[in-house]
Amino acid sequence: MRRIVGMGVGLISSFVSGASASDRLGLYAQDQFQTVHGICQPCQALPQTQWYFRHETVALPQPSLPVSGYHGDKRGADDTQALNPDALPELVWTGASQRWSQMTLHADSSEIITAQGERWQFNLVPKIASNRAYWNAETSRFIGQAPLSVRGEWDGQTLVARSVWPQPFKLNLTASTQPLSRGESLQSLVQFANGGARSPYHSRLLWERSPGAGQQSSGKAALGILLNGAQGDDDEAHGGHFALATGVVGAEGEYATWLVNNYYNLASNSEKGIIAAVTPFDKYMGDLNSGQAFYRPSYMLVAVFSQPHIPQQIQALNNRVFQHFYRNDFVYDHARENCAGISIDTLRNLGWQVPPRGVESLLKASAAYWYVAATERSLKKGRAIYDYLNTEMTRLFPAVAFDAIGNDLLNIAHTGDKTTLTSTDMQPMAEQLEAIYFVRIPQIPSSRDYGLAPVYSFAQYLQQAPADRSQWKIIPVTPNPLPQHLKEGLALKSQSPALVPVAAILFLISLVGGFWIIARLAATWLKRIWRR
Repeated sequence: MRRIVGMGVGLISSFVSGASASDRLGLYAQDQFQTVHGICQPCQALPQTQWYFRHETVALPQPSLPVSGYHGDKRGADDTQALNPDALPELVWTGASQRWSQMTLHADSSEIITAQGERWQFNLVPKIASNRAYWNAETSRFIGQAPLSVRGEWDGQTLVARSVWPQPFKLNLTASTQPLSRGESLQSLVQFANGGARSPYHSRLLWERSPGAGQQSSGKAALGILLNGAQGDDDEAHGGHFALATGVVGAEGEYATWLVNNYYNLASNSEKGIIAAVTPFDKYMGDLNSGQAFYRPSYMLVAVFSQPHIPQQIQALNNRVFQHFYRNDFVYDHARENCAGISIDTLRNLGWQVPPRGVESLLKASAAYWYVAATERSLKKGRAIYDYLNTEMTRLFPAVAFDAIGNDLLNIAHTGDKTTLTSTDMQPMAEQLEAIYFVRIPQIPSSRDYGLAPVYSFAQYLQQAPADRSQWKIIPVTPNPLPQHLKEGLALKSQSPALVPVAAILFLISLVGGFWIIARLAATWLKRIWRR
């Protein structure tokens, strides 16, 4: 194991009771973690987890502290037995060993200035060759307008930034309540100004339990329901992205050090270097290569709680799900096991039964299966379109998941209705909710096209993407399979569904049968006509 040390505020700085949220990683004290780079020997991280992060700087729990455990006969979010809220995630992907706050960028981006007036040379991590969203002159103008938090490393006398985050991007704790008005909805807030990629940052208090409750959110545990918009120049990404975040509200409404549970495809190398992980919010959004804010707008609903129990339970199960994910007990699938599906399964298995929205259409799915299979000459592609049209929509579309969770959360807050809270762990939500915020985060200008609002249906997806699929802008990726010697347990059992779904077979039989019946009726009619 190689521990990283350096100047600035390291990830292993001490934590004391009552310290600010910036001294935490999500719900956890920062000094519960140590910073390492690459493979660690020995440590509590699984061999599979270490393999995925073998070239990365990460935060791992101190050796003496409990780490999330899993049950080998479960595949993911159904592993809810005996959750320990005090157990730490086995790994947090920080990307850097140091973090600084209250930094100001010099106009030409060559220097960065501390709150005390010290000037340091400033540089950026190298651009990943396949990444199309990187810092440019517009970024410098945008970033230079406000104090920053920065994650990075020292290279001699130069601070090399891995991620940057504008510190004014925080909850407005002094705002008055502004509930949804008649004609407004969560969807309309998301779709404002075509997604709001160029709009100002916006924080709005939608609900508070009592007057002034929102102003008292500082220091309280929170759940973030995070929706990222459509990418402006990737026609496979109009659905957006989804994640759940947990943390403690900062003294001035900060959420940069919350932990985001980011489910991404582990089986391919992301063109932006994204690795599925529990990761700090400022890195998730502001990493110079993989940060979501550099290539699309984002939206977040924040639920603030009087007690930490519910966010703790949600984070505890996500910690465990990631262990199954790294072991390949289940694999990412863009229809059946995507970022929205895994996240909403986590909530439902904990006992928050977010109302489902149904499927697009089983009939359409079956018809589309045979059409795509025939035109593309691929049963695999036919199965893929079938799964898209036959997956429950809160599990398929990030925007629909965001809308369903958010509307149920507002209903619970306004009415105290516990119908969807079916477990003893989730039922206290109605009493413990203190405030609900909506946040719109604009896109940080970069070399990438501006993004859009995410789509809410397959039909809307087809309207937003070019009608001619050959004209789609698609960013190619390379495979990243887990080595066979690291696969064990459920990873050795196939999860692939049958290439020809039963419903599609029945549809074909019905279709052929229908044509046969029509043909027989037509033949009978013609015979009668002939006999006349």
